[in-house]
Amino acid sequence: MSAARTLTEKLFEGKLGRVPERGEIVVVPIDLVYAHDGTFTLALDVMKETPLLSRVFDPKRVALFIDHAAPAPTVAAALVHRAMRRFAKEHGVRLFDVGTGISHQVVADEGLVKPGMFVVGADSHTVTGGAFTAFATGVGSTDAAIAMATGKLWMRVPEQVRLKLSGEAPGYIMGKDIVLTIIGMVRSDGMIYKAVEFQGEGLKTISMDSRMTISNMAVEMGAKVGLFPSDAVAREWYRVNHGTEVPLLEPDAGAEYDEELELELPRLEPVVAAPPNVDNVKPVREVEGLEVDQVFIGSCTNGRYEDYVAAARILKGRRVKDGVRCIAVPASRKVYERLLRNGIIDILVEAGCFVAFGTCGPCIGAHLGLLGEGEVAVSTTNRNFTGRMGHKESKVYLASPATAAAAAVTGRITDPRELLPADARLMVVDPSYSFKP
Repeated sequence: MSAARTLTEKLFEGKLGRVPERGEIVVVPIDLVYAHDGTFTLALDVMKETPLLSRVFDPKRVALFIDHAAPAPTVAAALVHRAMRRFAKEHGVRLFDVGTGISHQVVADEGLVKPGMFVVGADSHTVTGGAFTAFATGVGSTDAAIAMATGKLWMRVPEQVRLKLSGEAPGYIMGKDIVLTIIGMVRSDGMIYKAVEFQGEGLKTISMDSRMTISNMAVEMGAKVGLFPSDAVAREWYRVNHGTEVPLLEPDAGAEYDEELELELPRLEPVVAAPPNVDNVKPVREVEGLEVDQVFIGSCTNGRYEDYVAAARILKGRRVKDGVRCIAVPASRKVYERLLRNGIIDILVEAGCFVAFGTCGPCIGAHLGLLGEGEVAVSTTNRNFTGRMGHKESKVYLASPATAAAAAVTGRITDPRELLPADARLMVVDPSYSFKP
């Protein structure tokens, strides 16, 4: 084996004191474990039924989130929320209640995830944490219960893939365009249980907001984790947002990978994932003109500051098309407050958008904007399988916030380049950047 280490190997070595072999089963100390109202009840049942799992190993390293059906749209959801509040109070764990936001965004907002950590969550999109150089992955509720009680969890060491992002993306490209293009290349099953490491000179122009989008959808290609290095971009994000220094953590030159791929960023164009599969990726120009009923801008995939700045560039001075519903749900209260301070909420409201605090409701078809029979949505979410956002005969096109906003204004799928300023740059690396309407 080469002495040079992949990023994945460095993360495992940091916990185990050695570099394990691919495919080896290891037990890893867990730095953070979390669950939400869609998955916690099963974990709670396991802890109640198993005496050895009845206590939390370290309340500071366990978090609960009420974010999926929030605020409670049914009595059943309200009872789940009540059980979570009681558990949090009894065990002294942190509970992020209604309105705080979506778990994967809040762990970033609160600085709960850092480079070198191992993070597990009872939600597949826990992989979002890979943007922060954490081995962050989703697990089932039973595994989450075991991690909450013991602080450890078994894992099979994944194969490792180097995905080189070369060059600089055009200004109209967002992280969503990048990751959908990758998924279209490798397909939804192309990276099953693999650790995908994003590398290359293109990283210096990809913001942390867009990195979170890319890592978030790594699971949509089957990946166990989607890792970015803690490079200059990431370290500056921590300085600005949390006033803290984090270590430089990158793969070694010459590290050996099981597979290597490359994506040339300058060649990208706006894309959508057409129903009913996330890997049914097409250039926007191929589906342009299709009429839409609803646009959703939000979710753990695209509910961040950068996403609404992109939407605002298109919505400012324009109105949502008559007959179209545009729902905007920032991923957390902190994101919402920043948008409010910068006047972006005003732009959304004046354009005719419905704006709410962070919840997963529309994305998972739980509440706050389900689709009816035959309706078409353009959504910045992560899945578009049959019935995902409502009726089984509805259709969901996944897209970037810019493409979504363009559809809201025109009432049809539209190339965002038609409405964006010529000099627009939608991915902004500077974490202190503020949009000036």
